Amino acid sequence: MVLNYIWVGFFVVAFVFALIQSLFFNDYAVFERIMNSSFDMAKFAVMDICLPLVGIMSLWLGFMNIGEKAGAIRFLSRIVGPFFSKLFPGVPKDHPVNGELLMNFSANMLGLDNAATPLGLKAMQSLQELNPHKESASNAQIMFLALNTSGLTIIPISIIAQRAILGAANPTDVFVPIIIATYVSTLTAILYVGFRQRLSLFNKTVAAWLGGISLLLAALVFWFTQMDRESMRTASSLLSNGTLLGIIILFMAGGLYKKINIWESFIDGAKNGFKTSVKIIPYLVGMLVGIGVFRASGAMDFLTDGIAWFFNSLRIDTDFVDALPTALMKPLSGSGARAMMVEAMKMNGADSFVGRLACVFQGSTDTTFYIVALYFGSVGIKRTRYAVSAGLIADLAGIVASILLAYLFFH
Repeated sequence: MVLNYIWVGFFVVAFVFALIQSLFFNDYAVFERIMNSSFDMAKFAVMDICLPLVGIMSLWLGFMNIGEKAGAIRFLSRIVGPFFSKLFPGVPKDHPVNGELLMNFSANMLGLDNAATPLGLKAMQSLQELNPHKESASNAQIMFLALNTSGLTIIPISIIAQRAILGAANPTDVFVPIIIATYVSTLTAILYVGFRQRLSLFNKTVAAWLGGISLLLAALVFWFTQMDRESMRTASSLLSNGTLLGIIILFMAGGLYKKINIWESFIDGAKNGFKTSVKIIPYLVGMLVGIGVFRASGAMDFLTDGIAWFFNSLRIDTDFVDALPTALMKPLSGSGARAMMVEAMKMNGADSFVGRLACVFQGSTDTTFYIVALYFGSVGIKRTRYAVSAGLIADLAGIVASILLAYLFFH
């Protein structure tokens, strides 16, 4: 129901803004821009997202099927079971979905977007099998969505690479702020959803896992900050791709050990990739068209101008406002936010306060509405309950943390 209001709201606000601009500012081309944007976004949803996703989904669901039959997923679920049993009390401790959840979160943390999406869709399908109310999001699915939308990433290599392309003197200088900001976002998601679901988050198991992850992140951050730009890019690439390839090899080795037919297992799993990709097309087209219409109407510019006026009236420094379009677009569209980030660096300079803050915004959270539409759409969830609010609260925490960190590090 929340997505219903948001989606309709995009069009209503866009229409109102278009009327105002045409009647009072003689901008009659605004309707043309809005319609062109709707067609472009519909094409983008199918041609640039769903069709490429077919291949990626087929590939990874094929490998996942090998791993599942080889027992790798069940092995991982036994390791992570104690922690996930606290965050996902409705999921049986020995259920394969625990391993699928772990692999999705691991891929996200390593910045492996292409791998994380099919792994996440597989985990969502498994959670849906445990969901007694098929059209309403379960508690486990909401926690899963909140953790994904918080966007915990420890290797923001794409942002660093973009900064290098645009001539930043030290492209890696946003690395530490991004790590801290995205961790704040993730921790906020866990605490908010845990409070809503009345989970026991301060027991020894959860404290030990969160403490261990915090120490691991601190050690990794320290390791990367000791490197120069080239060494960091090389190390992150090796860590990301080496881990990914290692998982594939381990799955195949397990399949050989278990004496399963690896090829047939891959084909059986890959078939589901096409079905899932086709199923999500309507959801993605609808959401991305709504975002495109909202943006083309000028509503986004009006929003940022209003925010600047508000903080100016409070006599608060507004240097951060020019970077806000990235933060405001990020919950709606990853590609749109990336474009905003690039635009901020081009207009203000890659090493400017605005350029750096836009990069921290980009790395602090993930695309809440895109992820909700993608994952819930893949399993037919219609009632999202408080999944969207959980994602947006985590986004807000990441945005606030990003602003504070940018002023601390760069202002």
